[in-house]
Amino acid sequence: MEVVPPHDANSRKQEAEWKEKAIKELEEWYARQDEKLEKTKASNRAAEEAFVNDAEEVFPGTEWERVAQLCDFNPKSSKQAKDVSRMRSVLISLKQAPLVR
Repeated sequence: MEVVPPHDANSRKQEAEWKEKAIKELEEWYARQDEKLEKTKASNRAAEEAFVNDAEEVFPGTEWERVAQLCDFNPKSSKQAKDVSRMRSVLISLKQAPLVR
């Protein structure tokens, strides 16, 4: 018969408690991730539905308003790596003084 030293029994007990705690935390994390994913899906569906509804309502003379809604004209909030300042200035100038046909 093998005698187990007390510190080994304690360490095994502590290891089992840590594993149990880790499993619970992992389950909670998965639940939070699933909840966040469902919220994102719902938000994306609503945004897509609004976009489709706006795309169907085309009236002459509202083209630039629709372009302006799709563009981010705030240069500081843009997180793109590319410099789009030239395109932004072209769109703004075209909105202010449209081309005459």
